[in-house]
Amino acid sequence: MSSAATTVAQSAHQPAPEPASASAATATPAERVPANGDYSSYKLVPARHPWRWVGTVLVALGVAAVAWSLVSNPRWEWGVVAQWFTAQSVVNGLIETLKLTAISGALGFILGFVLALMRLSASPLLVSVSWTFSWIFRSTPLLVQMLLWYNLGYLYEKISLGIPFTDVRFFEVQTTTLVSQFAAAVLGLTLNQAAYSAEIIRGGILSVDQGQLEAAAALGIPAWRRSTRIVLPQAMRAILPTAFNEIIGLVKGTSIVYVLAYSELFYTVQVIYNRTQQVLPLLLVATLWYVVITSVLSVLQYYIERHYSKGAVRNLPLTPLQKARKFLATHAVTNVRNPR
Repeated sequence: MSSAATTVAQSAHQPAPEPASASAATATPAERVPANGDYSSYKLVPARHPWRWVGTVLVALGVAAVAWSLVSNPRWEWGVVAQWFTAQSVVNGLIETLKLTAISGALGFILGFVLALMRLSASPLLVSVSWTFSWIFRSTPLLVQMLLWYNLGYLYEKISLGIPFTDVRFFEVQTTTLVSQFAAAVLGLTLNQAAYSAEIIRGGILSVDQGQLEAAAALGIPAWRRSTRIVLPQAMRAILPTAFNEIIGLVKGTSIVYVLAYSELFYTVQVIYNRTQQVLPLLLVATLWYVVITSVLSVLQYYIERHYSKGAVRNLPLTPLQKARKFLATHAVTNVRNPR
């Protein structure tokens, strides 16, 4: 009788057992790990990001509102845009824009490369000339440079080639004949592009660790091969993004040539809408063509940057086409294994 009463008294003083959920919540990390290491009964709860969904919904509503405005507003006159988008005069202006971009871009980067090497040389004269060139052409608006080159005949009636400080002339021509609208446009765009390209290339070259040059020189590698096989491939990773930005800016910068009445894309569109009074649709035509050109350049930039990133990453990132193939292959295998 006494032993039974003692047992009842001890059980009355013991605390009540806690619920399973409360004990699990207060358990230490060591106690939460199952003894047999089997986590199959554990439920995975994904992290919640409510504000991300709020932002996504707001952006989606904004995009939908803009798209609906473009489709439903008749003043955009998309029929007129489609009519003039591939018109022969517009295509001819587009070709002239591409011609100006290709010639000025190529010559500008070649001259910029020379100026960058001059700036990095040990000659004070070469450094001073390169710095002064970049300073002058980066300090003046491109529009002013265009008009200056087009009116060069006012300063110099003739341009001649001969022996300096003598009357010997091998070649002589009227300035107004030599500096045409196209020549003035190319000259202005090229020199302006060269000033910026020189700084881009110089910065890319300086971004390469100088210790690699010292190691290559210690191995007896010639200076030209050190520059072309060691420095430039690494410098291209720093040069390419900014260089393509400059090329894209050059595409749009060709529109300034309209002040010379040269029939590039923007000037051609201006001539058309001055005649038809369809200003907004023709401006959309030019805008869409500029978007097409810059989109092609952006794709080209992606693949060129991917090529020059081989020495910087272990595995090259997948191209959009490779990502699409991988996605389709993965989902095809999943559908085969788990048919409905």
